[in-house]
Amino acid sequence: MNQTIETLLNHRSIRKFKDEKLTDEQLDTILKAAQQASTSSYMMAYSIIGVTDEEKKTQLAEISGQDYVKNNGHLLVFCADLYRHTLHATSEEYEQMLSNLENSEHFLVSAIDAALASQNAAIAAEAMGLGICYIGSLRNQLDKVDETLDLPKHVLPLFGMVIGVPDHEPDLKPRLPKQAVYFENGYNRDHKQELTDFDKEIAAYYEARQTNNRSDSWTDQMRRRFTKPMRMDVTGIVKKKGFNKQ
Repeated sequence: MNQTIETLLNHRSIRKFKDEKLTDEQLDTILKAAQQASTSSYMMAYSIIGVTDEEKKTQLAEISGQDYVKNNGHLLVFCADLYRHTLHATSEEYEQMLSNLENSEHFLVSAIDAALASQNAAIAAEAMGLGICYIGSLRNQLDKVDETLDLPKHVLPLFGMVIGVPDHEPDLKPRLPKQAVYFENGYNRDHKQELTDFDKEIAAYYEARQTNNRSDSWTDQMRRRFTKPMRMDVTGIVKKKGFNKQ
């Protein structure tokens, strides 16, 4: 099998790292790979904040509730960024640009650009034998992340990524079957059986895995997640930063 495909198919989240910082060469390679990701209309509507200040890392770890946000080889925060697109605009031009800067289309564009760049970064890191974990829990207190990183208007922190030399080898976590995510020529509304079958597979995984084993299923997790209000402040912060207002 092609080595790139092997790397992709063996992805797992790493949450424990050896006490080794990334080398400048490793970081440069990861960032170059991120920048080569596809981007809508050549906008490159994202920025990546590398967090090396220990006090800031501690603050972000407290927001996240995860100690590996502090203890890793390097921490990146991926941001939607439409700020740089305004830097050469006159005040009159900026006012004309606002309807585009603030609409849902360009919020999606900037979020997708950031996600594509981050996945390139993840693949590059894993191809070098490093491990990564995405940190969506930075959105627990998005306003504090924004303040900690001193981000201007039209720049919104979306998620983090910790990278480093793995200090554990977690089990490979099952994914939904192809029949539950890939449909031809339209959406298949009737795939409950595939989810039922997957519940059995993931339940067996949870019971047998090396750490944090438990009795659970995927559909139970999703029902719990979507019946409890979560991060309800995000919408207001997104709009305050000048995104998705219209």
